[in-house]
Amino acid sequence: MLIFDAHLDLALNGVDWNRDLRCDVSELRAQERALGMKDPGRAGCTLSFPELRRGEIGVCLSTLLARQEREINHSFGWTSPATCYAMAHAHLAWHRAMERTGYLCAIRTRSDLEQHFQNYATNPDITPLGFIQTMEGADPLLVPDTVDEFHEHGLRAIGLTHYGANRYGGGTLSEVGLAIDAIPLLKRISELGITVDMTHLSDVAFWQVLDRFDGRIHASHQNSRRLAPWQRQFSDEQYKAVIERNGVIGMALDVIMLQPGYVRHVSEVTVTMDRVAENIDIVCQLAGNTRHVGIGSDLDGGFGVEQTPSDLDRISDLQRIPDLLRKRGYVEADIAGIMHGNWRRFFSEVLPE
Repeated sequence: MLIFDAHLDLALNGVDWNRDLRCDVSELRAQERALGMKDPGRAGCTLSFPELRRGEIGVCLSTLLARQEREINHSFGWTSPATCYAMAHAHLAWHRAMERTGYLCAIRTRSDLEQHFQNYATNPDITPLGFIQTMEGADPLLVPDTVDEFHEHGLRAIGLTHYGANRYGGGTLSEVGLAIDAIPLLKRISELGITVDMTHLSDVAFWQVLDRFDGRIHASHQNSRRLAPWQRQFSDEQYKAVIERNGVIGMALDVIMLQPGYVRHVSEVTVTMDRVAENIDIVCQLAGNTRHVGIGSDLDGGFGVEQTPSDLDRISDLQRIPDLLRKRGYVEADIAGIMHGNWRRFFSEVLPE
């Protein structure tokens, strides 16, 4: 079944981690094992372009991710706004290179979206992976108006924060609200028609964005706090707030968002993909329908197979989700909506003509 994955860090893999995503997953794993790579996430990737095609992931949101860090003794992130800006452009360039070689197809408008779905329905084996450009954390925006530049390059979705606080507000593992520069930034995002990704906002900043932003919102990869009770997940009230604004919420496959008490690189993984189906069910019960939930896998978002459900080895295993939903009584039309239709409807409303 066709999958619309609302959160993939493809350029992070291609640029920061120097992976040639044209290769098979087995080849990428072998390359990193041969190089003796033992850092978390290495030698255990779950995706590549061949694997995405095998898994029928036909459309995605692909990130520009360049997080600013205060310290220099880290393996993730950059130490200045200028470097974040430069790395976001490197991610843009990687996407353009993959377009030129026929692996990606940019989706910027409603007509692009519908044409891509038509192409995929007719020729799924040769249609490139369609992507909508998103930005995870606004650190690359030197000033609020910098969003105009990225919009010209195809940016159609943006999250203000990532982990910790940045120049625009509080993110995961912080209790900081919006910064002053977030106000003109949100105004400009609304004027441009970009959707705000509510993922990775602190609880304080989450409610402030809702108060100060009148445009469309979504949550690309955001699981339930019922299942993993710490701040990275949404409470029922936050889920309902996104639903009430006609947003869609993507389910992530990172076990830190699925398994209670999981500690990175310490805990044993005990959950299976049925926990994802349980999370889908929570959103549907809160909404009273199946129209506000989709997939936002976050696979290979800085972690690998060591941090996925025990029955997921590669991204193609997302194809197990329809059967898990059937076992819970979901009908085919609703399953298709969850796997791709809800995100398709959302972006057909959000993208410009």
